[in-house]
Amino acid sequence: MPNRHMSRAGNNDMTTTKISTGTGSIGQPASICAARTTKIFIQRVKTKAGGSESSGRRMKCFLCAMSIPGQRCPKTHVLLLKDLESNPVIEDSGIWAASNSVPHGDNLVGLLKLLEINEVVVTSAIPKDVAELSDEAEGILQHGSAEVRTYKAVPLEGITKNELEAFLGAQVVRIGFNHAMRAGWISYDKLTDRISRRLTTEPADATRDSLLRLHTHGLSALPAATIDMLKKRQLVSIVKRTTFRVERGRRYAPNWTEPPRPLTELTPEILRSGTWQEAHFKDRNLNGPGVVPHGGYLHPVLKVRGEVREAFLEMGFEEMPTGNYVESSFWNFDAPFYPQRHSARDDPGILYLSEPAATSRLPDSDDYLQRVRHAHARDGDGWDETERRRNLLRTHLSAVSFRTLYQLAQDGFQPKKYFSIDRVFRDEEWFLPEFHEIQGLVVDHDLSQANLVGVVAQFFQRLGFDKLRFRPAYSPSAEPSMTVLFFSERINKWIEIGNAGVFRPEVLSTVGLPEGVRAIAWSLSLERLTMIEFRICSTRDLVGQRQRLDLIKNTPICRLDKQARR
Repeated sequence: MPNRHMSRAGNNDMTTTKISTGTGSIGQPASICAARTTKIFIQRVKTKAGGSESSGRRMKCFLCAMSIPGQRCPKTHVLLLKDLESNPVIEDSGIWAASNSVPHGDNLVGLLKLLEINEVVVTSAIPKDVAELSDEAEGILQHGSAEVRTYKAVPLEGITKNELEAFLGAQVVRIGFNHAMRAGWISYDKLTDRISRRLTTEPADATRDSLLRLHTHGLSALPAATIDMLKKRQLVSIVKRTTFRVERGRRYAPNWTEPPRPLTELTPEILRSGTWQEAHFKDRNLNGPGVVPHGGYLHPVLKVRGEVREAFLEMGFEEMPTGNYVESSFWNFDAPFYPQRHSARDDPGILYLSEPAATSRLPDSDDYLQRVRHAHARDGDGWDETERRRNLLRTHLSAVSFRTLYQLAQDGFQPKKYFSIDRVFRDEEWFLPEFHEIQGLVVDHDLSQANLVGVVAQFFQRLGFDKLRFRPAYSPSAEPSMTVLFFSERINKWIEIGNAGVFRPEVLSTVGLPEGVRAIAWSLSLERLTMIEFRICSTRDLVGQRQRLDLIKNTPICRLDKQARR
């Protein structure tokens, strides 16, 4: 129980209360807090030195977070727990706060949350509409409405408008004059500029009475028409407020005190002092959701690109250099055996360069150039030296594959497995002029279609595609050539996902590879694979100027249920 010593300090007749407790705990249910209207002050005893006094100490309540110079806030929690001792339920914290002259703001709400966390009380929210008075309405409660004040200020003999404004103020007259005229309380003669009374008795101040009932009893005390009138005059505004129903919790005690707060971080000072050995630290919830980062999101295309690259590397593939965005028609079309008269060369989506329009960099081996030229002539296609030098943005990664095959033949053949993932360029209406292509290439002796199906199936299984089907297709450089489809259980249909084929023997012999060496290859679109992986219906949501930023932020870092997403 606190010991209270009352003394007088100075000549200002101010009572200074000193509080001391046996244990030093600020949570003791002191009897000085039992009186609901008593304000307790903890103030440093004033000492006079040279006629000056030391200033009061600034303290901060751990519950209410009030900070007042020279005093400490009332212990609201003591009042609350005392009331719960006699009454197990407080039906409305707003009514309780008003009856105890306690503001129902963040301080009281914070107190209730603190008590609920410690299972001292149990709360349930009560949302309600509350009328909030404007500054003008507060003035009406103190001095009366502007129209009644205007009426009272008009003497029986009348008054000019300028005189009335000088007496009440222009703002009051502007509001009160209009409402009093509309109510028929006063009259105004424009010729003489005089205001006169029209009533014989003083009118009732209905506006002030309505505001008083609203302030005392709430919205239920007034009819809807009156509330609408007050809102129209901007005297009140209806806002959402939440109060709480409070009842005893599992650990309720009338003399409850807050336990020592656990430390939230380990600082160098705690380590140096050695207090960490006995300190109580806050538990860490390792199973809780992490903080969403504000930046640094990976695009879904980049996430799938990482998965595809990892699948290739696990299968023993090595990456081909793909830095040449600009290619000559020789590498892009002639080497893969696209005839110079083929319609693909005249596709309006191909992006040819105007400067430099032609390249001077072709393979160093004239024999290779002549072999390609004779191969095209043998197939009945014409040959134009100018056509093969035209520069363009590469339309597929076959140009990269044929550069690699040519270099492999020059360096001395060894069985190899290659892959490439990079941009290709085609200006198509339904897509951006650039997208990403994935291509795999295996070069070895005596490879066949069976090897192609097995390697492609293993590759797609690593990406979560189990049900595959191969359909015959055509490619100028590959025979047999196939379209790869997978079965989507989500939409219950087969969907095309890529292309595959075995390079023609004459294509490989033209490059310069030994007899009996065969190459198998497959390719697919990285954007299409990403759309399947993340169930994206439109390419515009994934890339381009209309891409959805929320999609980029909310995509998972990794996906463990790849088969379930198909």
